[in-house]
Amino acid sequence: MAASVDETVAGGDAPPAPVAHAPEARTVLVWDLLVRVFHWSLVAAFGLAWATAEEAQGLHEAIGYVIIALLVVRLVWGIVGSAHARFADFVHRPSTVIAYLRDAMRFRARRYVGHNPAGGAMVIVLLAMMATICATGLMMTTDAFHGVRWVRGAHELAVNLAVILIGLHLAGVLFASVEHRENLVKAMVTGRKRR
Repeated sequence: MAASVDETVAGGDAPPAPVAHAPEARTVLVWDLLVRVFHWSLVAAFGLAWATAEEAQGLHEAIGYVIIALLVVRLVWGIVGSAHARFADFVHRPSTVIAYLRDAMRFRARRYVGHNPAGGAMVIVLLAMMATICATGLMMTTDAFHGVRWVRGAHELAVNLAVILIGLHLAGVLFASVEHRENLVKAMVTGRKRR
């Protein structure tokens, strides 16, 4: 008599669940631990730096150094990291980004396991903006640029542009989550997306 799924087999163990029913079988690890820790650390650090800009200068500057370290790690990981962490995986030509956005507005955009072309472009723009904020912030701590109005103005402009870009990033994540019926915030927490 053959054992059914409910019965035990020789040795007293229940047979393993079919692989097709395991959640991991329907998902794939896309965002490695370093990418996820970088992402959420940068979110927290930028928010804290923004909140302390006027009241706690020492803490604000310390957070700036944390952000610089995070950016350096991410830049290196973008070259040598896991497949979907590498810039080569998600940096596309502007024409590809525009075509993707056009398709997305019609709810016909191709689904990507990693970053889609618009998301990849946003990653690059946000990294550049964070680097600009850090560079101008660092300049303001030096004797040569302390109190120089254009440096402070550039720093504040970059921060304001970053806040706008973050808003666009969040809107894009929400839009892509709806369009492709996939919780992208959860994916950046667990690292997993459906195949």
